[in-house]
Amino acid sequence: MPAQMNHTGTANGAAIRASEQGVAAGIRDRADPRLVLADRVEQLYSQVPLGVVATLVTGLIAAIELREGRFIELVFFWSALVVLVSVLHALLYHQYRRNAANRDQAEQWMRWLGIGAFAAGAIWGFAAAVFFPSHADERQVFLAFLLAGVLSGGIPMYAASWPMFAAYAAGIALPFTYVLATFGNRLFAEIALLIPLFYGVSVAIAYRLNRVFDSGYRLRHAYGRLTEDYSGLNQRLEQQLVELEEARRQVEASGRKLALFAERAPIAVLELDPDGIVKEVNHAAELLFGYAAAELVGGHVKRLVGPKYHADYDRDWAKLIATREPVAGVTVRNPRRDGIDLVCEWTVTPLVNPEGKLLAVIAQGRDITAQREAERMKKEFTSTLSHELRTPLTSIIGSLQLINSGVLGDIVPDVAELTAIAERNGQRLLDLINDILDIEKIESGKLILSPEVMRVDELVSEALLLNKAFGERFKVRFQSHGDLPARTVNADRKRLQQVMTNLLSNAAKFSPENDVVEVTTEDRGANVRVAIHDRGSGIPEGFRNRIFGRFTQADSTTARQKGGTGLGLAICKRLVEMMQGRIGFEDRPGGGTSFWFELPRH
Repeated sequence: MPAQMNHTGTANGAAIRASEQGVAAGIRDRADPRLVLADRVEQLYSQVPLGVVATLVTGLIAAIELREGRFIELVFFWSALVVLVSVLHALLYHQYRRNAANRDQAEQWMRWLGIGAFAAGAIWGFAAAVFFPSHADERQVFLAFLLAGVLSGGIPMYAASWPMFAAYAAGIALPFTYVLATFGNRLFAEIALLIPLFYGVSVAIAYRLNRVFDSGYRLRHAYGRLTEDYSGLNQRLEQQLVELEEARRQVEASGRKLALFAERAPIAVLELDPDGIVKEVNHAAELLFGYAAAELVGGHVKRLVGPKYHADYDRDWAKLIATREPVAGVTVRNPRRDGIDLVCEWTVTPLVNPEGKLLAVIAQGRDITAQREAERMKKEFTSTLSHELRTPLTSIIGSLQLINSGVLGDIVPDVAELTAIAERNGQRLLDLINDILDIEKIESGKLILSPEVMRVDELVSEALLLNKAFGERFKVRFQSHGDLPARTVNADRKRLQQVMTNLLSNAAKFSPENDVVEVTTEDRGANVRVAIHDRGSGIPEGFRNRIFGRFTQADSTTARQKGGTGLGLAICKRLVEMMQGRIGFEDRPGGGTSFWFELPRH
């Protein structure tokens, strides 16, 4: 009997639910489709101000991150497109609000906004197509995460019209998929296969939300035409709207997580819960640590930390959970499955929802073991240069100079020629060693300047005198042009003379014989400019953007014949910048080049 009663109760409950669903469907059918469409358009346009602000802020962040490099003009062009599309959206929103008959023209306003949505997606697709292939790994990861976030952010923005979201997302996904598929990298090609899947899932979510919105609007308008007898259905509508809001929050949280895991980044990415349990890992983490994802997921992340560092891990993890502030540049020694220890640099980011609840912790790490080893080898190499090569080489050059000067007696011409060549080559090798040691000191921050107040005219006169013999070697004269103003600067005299020597020697080597290299000084606002002018062949166009790089020389016969280490201008640039100045060059009227540097006037 109880079983029969349960069966009867279940059947009655099912009948009641079916009846309620039939009533709701009938009510929805009574709603005016034009009013429903008008409400959907109103919902879409209400999101426009937020979308404009989000686009401008995100575009600004992307432009700042991508501004460096040889594609700066494209960054400016793309930024202009972002601003243009945002302005057009703002104007469209303004016209919609001013139009009193906007509800009667809902279809037309929907079409205009749909065109705007596709344009908004297209500018991000343009960014993917242009900037992703032209930047290094870190910026590629940044751009991939940015695009995933922008695409996911469009779901709540265009939830009232899934075709509009599909057009917006297609403008982003199609160019990015094409770039990854044709990049020539197998990993990127595999990721390209996942993007259509991500796109389809996103469109499906938007479609589902669209259905919920449509159903809600229909019910709301139908209720306006019914009597108080349908108060129960009104309560169901309110519940449905509450569920819609909850669904929106879940979509936003899911979108943030998808933005991090949408791309199989070339760095290790782990998702952890607040207790440090691994919830998800990417393929790069599997390759880095030698564990399959199934072995790591569900276990504690301390498995990837050496036992003797567990106490440090517990302290740092407790601090992270308490402060919920992201941490970057954390160096950790991580054991691989095969027992090899890796040195990894980690960035750890807690994900917190608007209510302040900690959802997950995202850890991103890259292997810097090889980098550390390279730094160690660099130190050893520098030490070898300084102690094992420079010291004996100095003695050898000194001995050759004694022989060539005739102090030890006359030598036969053939031997004299050989010893002279040996002395020149030894001096070039010593110059190279000294330049390498100087650039290493500068870049490691070990070079200490001794600034003093000095007169620029005295510095220039001293430099001309000290380098006179070098100019005569190339049959070139150094002379000052015009009056040298008695200006003072606060700089390191020895290092500033090194800058002058490098610039004068370059001018002498590349000037025609019997020519004059002129040196001028002049005021430039709050700075003093010193310029060296030659009549050489000039700087090749393709070499200009890297002339101050290390080990760079113009690829010409003249440069190869004159020699040089390719470090002189790089050292000059760093020394001048350390003295709060700047350095550059420009074509000289009538032919040749003018190299200059400026220092703040004291």
